[in-house]
Amino acid sequence: MCEPAPPRGTGWRGWIDLPEAAPVMPDGPWIDLSHPVAESMPRVPMFPPPTIRRLMCQPADPINVTEFGMVVHTGTHLDAPFHFFSDGPTCEAIPPARLNGPGVVWRLDLPPDSLIEPAHLEAARPQLRPGDILALDTGSAALAGTPAYDHHPCLSLAAAEWLVARRVKLLACDFPTPDLPVHRRPASGFDWPVHRRLLSEGVLIVEHLRGARPLAGRRVEVMVGALAIAGSDGAPARIMARAIQDPA
Repeated sequence: MCEPAPPRGTGWRGWIDLPEAAPVMPDGPWIDLSHPVAESMPRVPMFPPPTIRRLMCQPADPINVTEFGMVVHTGTHLDAPFHFFSDGPTCEAIPPARLNGPGVVWRLDLPPDSLIEPAHLEAARPQLRPGDILALDTGSAALAGTPAYDHHPCLSLAAAEWLVARRVKLLACDFPTPDLPVHRRPASGFDWPVHRRLLSEGVLIVEHLRGARPLAGRRVEVMVGALAIAGSDGAPARIMARAIQDPA
């Protein structure tokens, strides 16, 4: 007999248990993996573009002052568990240790609209370790701003289960969403299963990553500079990463 589904907005299971991160030895410069905040930054069509305007401008004014407004899920951003679970933590409640640490960058060369399965992840190197941050480089970021960007790869639910089982701390994708692209979703009843599986266990999600190709196939150190927006389900983020030495 099927178990009843939890009420909408509930299902947060708590932070997945992770080992303490070991010290790392840098092996290269910091690289910015973020899209600049701009009106042209990548977004799903249901969200409006950011608004950026100058409130004060030199030389007419003594200083330059800029105002901007945006949906928090536009451009390079972090999804908090609260995005899908109203009983989960919001952005300002995410522990800093969940936003930085060692990990890997995996290059996956797949055709458009591909489904990333556990077999793809099992074959990727270097191997994932418990507590790692995983960044996926599929080449999608280079297509941002074109129709081809909407035909990005996505994760199967089995792949999400694989990541949870290996105690990944955070998944960063160089495409709009780890779930099905908008054009591949059913007309009704779509429930973002990959988001729900990962975020329910505290596996954070970063979307619209870019520029990770120089780090592909390396162990890295990652910093996710997400804004601590009180009560928010997500936040724009500047993502920095650098290669580190692998003592293994």
